[in-house]
Amino acid sequence: MKETNKHLIRQKREKDFAWIEQISTILDNKFSIGGFKFGLDPLLNLIPYAGQFVSFGMSIVLVIIMLRNGAGSKVAVKMLLNVLYDAIMGAIPLFGYVFDFFNKANKKNVRLLKEHYFEGKHQGSAKGLLITIFIIIVFLCVAVFYFMWLIAEWLFTALGNLF
Repeated sequence: MKETNKHLIRQKREKDFAWIEQISTILDNKFSIGGFKFGLDPLLNLIPYAGQFVSFGMSIVLVIIMLRNGAGSKVAVKMLLNVLYDAIMGAIPLFGYVFDFFNKANKKNVRLLKEHYFEGKHQGSAKGLLITIFIIIVFLCVAVFYFMWLIAEWLFTALGNLF
């Protein structure tokens, strides 16, 4: 009985993984011009807001499906970071259009999943990765506030000298 359940789970995982590879290919590598491959992701980005939203949504769905199929927290966090990086950089006007042609977050995520499932990489807890990200964010916030303080101080000094 347990072997049958394991077999069914494995079949579902393989079916979902094949679907994820197919969607990833459509988003990142479906078309080719002169040996350069690109997918729907950069083309959708040409539609203001809606294209970026659809691409981001599809990438998140892929991550959620793999989480449902037992992807570990460490690989899930790495995949989410790829998706967020792609969304943030892709949202920058003009630069984002070019960026989306070269950054293939979904293909990177499929590679991460293959390494996770078949090579045993990216196993374990994401706690260390999340703590590192938190420390970096806190450091960046402190740096931004410090520079804002310096700019405000400079402005008040400059304005004080004018009056």
